[in-house]
Amino acid sequence: MELKTIKIDIPEDCNIILGQTHFIKTAEDLYEIIATTVPQAKFGIAFTEASVPCLIRTEGNDTELVNTCVKNLKDISAGHVFCILLKNAFPINILNQIKNCPEVCRIFCATANPVEVIVATTSQGNGILGVIDGFSPKGVESAEDKAHRKEFLRKIGYKL
Repeated sequence: MELKTIKIDIPEDCNIILGQTHFIKTAEDLYEIIATTVPQAKFGIAFTEASVPCLIRTEGNDTELVNTCVKNLKDISAGHVFCILLKNAFPINILNQIKNCPEVCRIFCATANPVEVIVATTSQGNGILGVIDGFSPKGVESAEDKAHRKEFLRKIGYKL
């Protein structure tokens, strides 16, 4: 078995949701979830089949984001993986709906941070072992950091 890390391309002002799924209708179902939950969102979706014909299936309303999802999944080259790139919305807006999608098995990450995917390669193919999302902690928040966090959440409308 060989291990490697794959850097994921996340365009500026975008978030990514990377997950595992299991059925050919995944791309269409994820499209419907995003389009009906956050209508103003721009997004791309790609999904890798794990059985014949082993195609990358795509949906979305932004060609550049769809193409970047395809590039990311080609780089990972593992079956039954989906990639969503999201602009004008945040994962928190759609994550529960995506988790409730019958085909979705797990979410590896939902972030705007830099992402590296840890991939194992065997004679059968590639599989995702996990992800590195962002950077390592540098300490514990101070009282000033806590006040800033609370102020920020209220400023963007996530808390009263």
